[in-house]
Amino acid sequence: MSSHSTATHEKKPSGSRRAEVLADRIEEGAANLAAFAEGLSEAEWRTPVNESGKHSRTVGIIVHHVASVYPIEVDLARTIAAGKAVTEVTWEAVAEMNSKHAIDQAAVTKAATIELLRRNIGPAPELEVALDELTRMGFAVVLYANAALQASIAGMQKVLGHLQAHGSLAAVSDQLAGFEERQRIVSKPHFDALEKKYSG
Repeated sequence: MSSHSTATHEKKPSGSRRAEVLADRIEEGAANLAAFAEGLSEAEWRTPVNESGKHSRTVGIIVHHVASVYPIEVDLARTIAAGKAVTEVTWEAVAEMNSKHAIDQAAVTKAATIELLRRNIGPAPELEVALDELTRMGFAVVLYANAALQASIAGMQKVLGHLQAHGSLAAVSDQLAGFEERQRIVSKPHFDALEKKYSG
């Protein structure tokens, strides 16, 4: 997806600045995922996730999957930035990689996963270089691994399942993001500012 667009009211950051922002967003997402993983109990870590109507991978395996693919994503970004075609990433190849990973990491621990996540997404100048080249080409979107979405779904299923069974969220309130965090995630202050700027 590219960012070619008509004139806007706000000046866009330079290519290098946009690359830095994108890299920061990726690192922030990894930090949030690490914080989420640290808060999981062992039972939650081993909870199977419903994928396409069947339980296969656990929450822990999916989080480890996200941690392990960051270097792959950096390599893909560098390949695209170099103007080369990406031909080996197919749905079949991804499915095969996911299946093998689930088998190999069936007993992966939370501590090892968090360590891998932080190691793979630490300060990475090569990531910013790759993203800088992509922004020069007009790209401005970062697609996170689908595993992050799957982990979110697992959390929602647990919380909503508890609500359905008990009629209250009191016992799982510690697993809910605060309202201020919710507003921050959806960038409400930013949109409030835009509304104020252009409504008058």
